[in-house]
Amino acid sequence: MEKILAKNKLDDWVAALSDYQVSAPIMEDDIWSYQSVNGTVQLEHSNTVQPPKGFSFPQREVFFSFEQIKGEPPKLTPIQPKAVRHAVFGVRPCDGAGAVRMDKVFSDNIQDNFYLSRRSNVAYVGLACNKPQGINCFCKSVGGSPVSSEGMDVLMTDLGDRYFVAAVTETGKALMSAGGKVFGEPSADDRKLLQKTHADAVAQPQRAINNLDAVPGKLKASFNSPLWEELARACIGCGACTFLCPTCHCFDINDESTGSSPIKGNRVRTWDNCQFPDFTMHTSGHNPRENQGARLRQRVNHKFQYFHENFGMPQCTGCGRCITECSVGVDIVNVVNKVTEHVG
Repeated sequence: MEKILAKNKLDDWVAALSDYQVSAPIMEDDIWSYQSVNGTVQLEHSNTVQPPKGFSFPQREVFFSFEQIKGEPPKLTPIQPKAVRHAVFGVRPCDGAGAVRMDKVFSDNIQDNFYLSRRSNVAYVGLACNKPQGINCFCKSVGGSPVSSEGMDVLMTDLGDRYFVAAVTETGKALMSAGGKVFGEPSADDRKLLQKTHADAVAQPQRAINNLDAVPGKLKASFNSPLWEELARACIGCGACTFLCPTCHCFDINDESTGSSPIKGNRVRTWDNCQFPDFTMHTSGHNPRENQGARLRQRVNHKFQYFHENFGMPQCTGCGRCITECSVGVDIVNVVNKVTEHVG
């Protein structure tokens, strides 16, 4: 299904999606972030600082509550995710690709029912990038495209005063069908402009990772390279790079007390971070990644070697957030290129 949507009809389409909680990028304190919208949606935006993965993989979620009364068996009460249907507008192709990778992690080998329950209720309405969203975009270097529909339910392309809107999945068709007469039929000129817009977008220059096919093997060969410690010298271990990544998925599980008489609490999953010093700390006190160089190596190798070995693709989607938002200038593109060049 392919349609034309006049920009002044976008809000009418959103209003028709009454079965969904609609979210879109909104500027607040000079930061673009996904927020619920009631009314006007503006899609002339830079990419959000935080990716949309939190709709299906929230930063904090409760698995179950527990209660222990003396002399009685413990009482466990499962907490099921709320069945809220989300339509997320303005998702950029790098984040659509991120959703595909998250799906692989939580469904290919092990079925994570909490993730899958939420994911089944999330629809992504993507927006192609007519130009790079920042100086650190490199989606083409990791097999992506600024106009890719990967991971999307709908892909919209800005044609000036209108959008070319294409359904990618059955969910996307349903979203568009809900809009009814707000859509028009694309003309031959619309299709020609779409092709030109996409071609121009792909031709835009981006930063480059050199020889991606060779990167997994070269990273494996560089495991003991002294370069890791040198490249991580500036890193302060804040973890912003992974918390802002559309594909990082490490988590911790803890019991949080809510009462002591009787003992009550919740078992909670929260995001964790391989750049934190205690991420791999053993109860013995031994830490196999005892310095920041080893932790940087883990992040980069996971993105470009381990994930590739498991799923046949890089985990990184080239959004560039980890570069742009790093307070000390650690640059994953430079790191990968320098380490792999060093191996030869």
